[in-house]
Amino acid sequence: MSVHNNLSAEEALEKLRKGNEIYLSSKTGTGDISPERRSETLKYGQHPYAIIITCSDSRVIPESIFSAGIGDLFVIRVAGNVIDDHQLGSIEYAASHLGVKLIVVLGHDHCGAVDAAMNHDPDGYIKFITDEIKKAIGDETDEYRACCLNIRHSVEMIENSFEIHKEEEHGLRVVGAIYQLSSGRVLSAD
Repeated sequence: MSVHNNLSAEEALEKLRKGNEIYLSSKTGTGDISPERRSETLKYGQHPYAIIITCSDSRVIPESIFSAGIGDLFVIRVAGNVIDDHQLGSIEYAASHLGVKLIVVLGHDHCGAVDAAMNHDPDGYIKFITDEIKKAIGDETDEYRACCLNIRHSVEMIENSFEIHKEEEHGLRVVGAIYQLSSGRVLSAD
C-alpha cells in the first residue's frame, strides 16, 4: 500500500516540484492510474500528499502538471481559484481527516476569470467570482501581477481561516504557485 499522508509539507512540496519537472518533458501522463491503484485506494482509502486549489480552466490539470496518479492529490477546482466557505470546508476535510500537510493555491497566467475582473463587469453568478478577484487585485493593470495577487489573496484567506500559524507546529503549510500555460512550469506566486 502506498500511503502519502505521512509526508511533511516540505517533502510534499519537493514531490510536486519533481513531478512538474517530469511533466515538462512528458508527452503522456505518468501518474499511476492502473486498475491495481484504483483497487488499492478503494480498499485502503485515499491518502493524498497535497491539497491543490486551482482554477476550473480546462488547460490546468494538476494531476498531469505534477505527474500524480489516483489518490495522490486532493484537488479543489473553482474558476479563478477563489476561496469561499465551500472550498474552506473541503480544505478542512483533507487537512484534518486525511492528514494532508501541504495546501497549494495554484493559479495560472492568462486566467479568464482574472481578465473578466480586470476588463469587464459581468453579471449573474460570475459576478460572485469576479467581485472576489477585484478585492484581491485592486487597481492592478498587469495581468500576470493580478494573477499573482489573486493567488496571494486566496492563500491569505486560507491562512486566516485555519489560523495556520498555530498549525505550523503540526507541519501544515500553505503556498501560492502560478502555472505558466506556455511552458508548463509551476513557479512561486511571490
